[in-house]
Amino acid sequence: MDSIWRKMNHNPEKLAFSGHIQTEAAVIGGGMAGILTAFFLQEAGIKTILLEAGHIGEGQTGNTTAKITAQHGLIFDGLISSLGMERAELYAKANQTAIEEYRQLVERMGISCDWQDTFSCVYSTRDREVLEKEAQAAVKLGLPAEFVTETELPFPVEGGVRVNGCACFSPLDFLYKIAENLTIYENSEVKKVEEKVITTAGGEVTAEHIIFAGHFPFLNKPGYYFARMHQERSYCLALSGAGSMKGMYYGVEEEGCSFRGLSHKGQELVLLGGCNHRTGGNDGGRYDRLREDARRFWPECREEAAWSAQDCMTLDGIPYIGRFSSQTPEWYVATGFGKWGMSHSMVSARLLTDLITGKKNPYENLFTPSRLGWNGAVNLAKQAGCSLKGYVGRKKVTAGEYLEDLEPGEGHLVEYGKGKIGAYRDEEGTLHLVTARCPHLGCELTWNPDEKSWDCPCHGSRFDYEGRVLDGPAQEGIGLVWES
Repeated sequence: MDSIWRKMNHNPEKLAFSGHIQTEAAVIGGGMAGILTAFFLQEAGIKTILLEAGHIGEGQTGNTTAKITAQHGLIFDGLISSLGMERAELYAKANQTAIEEYRQLVERMGISCDWQDTFSCVYSTRDREVLEKEAQAAVKLGLPAEFVTETELPFPVEGGVRVNGCACFSPLDFLYKIAENLTIYENSEVKKVEEKVITTAGGEVTAEHIIFAGHFPFLNKPGYYFARMHQERSYCLALSGAGSMKGMYYGVEEEGCSFRGLSHKGQELVLLGGCNHRTGGNDGGRYDRLREDARRFWPECREEAAWSAQDCMTLDGIPYIGRFSSQTPEWYVATGFGKWGMSHSMVSARLLTDLITGKKNPYENLFTPSRLGWNGAVNLAKQAGCSLKGYVGRKKVTAGEYLEDLEPGEGHLVEYGKGKIGAYRDEEGTLHLVTARCPHLGCELTWNPDEKSWDCPCHGSRFDYEGRVLDGPAQEGIGLVWES
């Protein structure tokens, strides 16, 4: 399913990399973080190339709701408790500064990207007290925040924390403009990286500085990022006939939705998102639930696009931005943005550019990937437990999950010989059988009925029903056992 941004935009395909070249810096990954990093490095006089496995902007940047804000959910009171006031202030300031950095680039380069200055608002339909406390924390951190009880949402709320000075835009319009004068190679998947040498199917790049900006680092070591993150999916609808919306909203309850407006070429749309779950844990019906909400809020609305996104979640909720590991001082990484990739992409680009050019950056210690506090240690144990369940898998399939029981449109793990395989019967009745283990680290896959994909509950790799990779960290597809 294509996002509204992909339906609105098309960028000419760029050449694939071939040959052997040397450069000062090489960026792996053509999403917002990678493109911005390459852009600022080039502006700083660093010869830079960018390698993208597919097409720039087709990953998570093309699936975002494109909210640019420092208000990343209900976080500020918790940040003060876990990090202390000084470090919590740094987090807020880094992301507030990112908004202004975007604004200045849009103005300086004259980028037409549906830019809208706006506010963000975290809301609750049940808990006023926790939001009042959050508003006080946000003000302490220097944010232009206030507690409110009135919103433009199509239902009453107990309260909200409104933060002014935010923005939203059309991300691919912005990305394509920023990328115009960069050296970019598409369809150039990186196969391995050893010291200063990057290997692709078309050749090798030797670089003094290597930046991993491809959503989830595909190298297991050094860094061991697979053990320090998990991935989550969320779903979104673009709706016409739902009026207009000036602000951006995010619900704190588990069933809460996110909202933002989009004005594009005279058309008013509302983006409705939600139904989050850990990758590999979808029981189905996510789009149906969003559509039910949409009809309840706006009975006459029309669906213009439906899509999903995947986000990397770190142990402590703060991205990993900085040197990849102590063993590889000239490798850098930007990952773990949670659901707030736009502001964190700008923070990453500025921080990594400063590290590479030798400038001091006030946020280096806050985002360093080498950190591991108490909260991180506790969540590391939880992450290990979830991964262990995925490695073991279910000992037996449940009733109804046998090959002969599959109805058209259904997928399950099924008994096959002495083990299990993944089976999907398409709407025409054709069976598609694949191996049931993720090639990344061997976890047992689960069926995602909303997206007709096989998903890994350990580290979030995803594959289509014919075994092709949809999302990493896996670099190889799963075997197609049989198709008939």
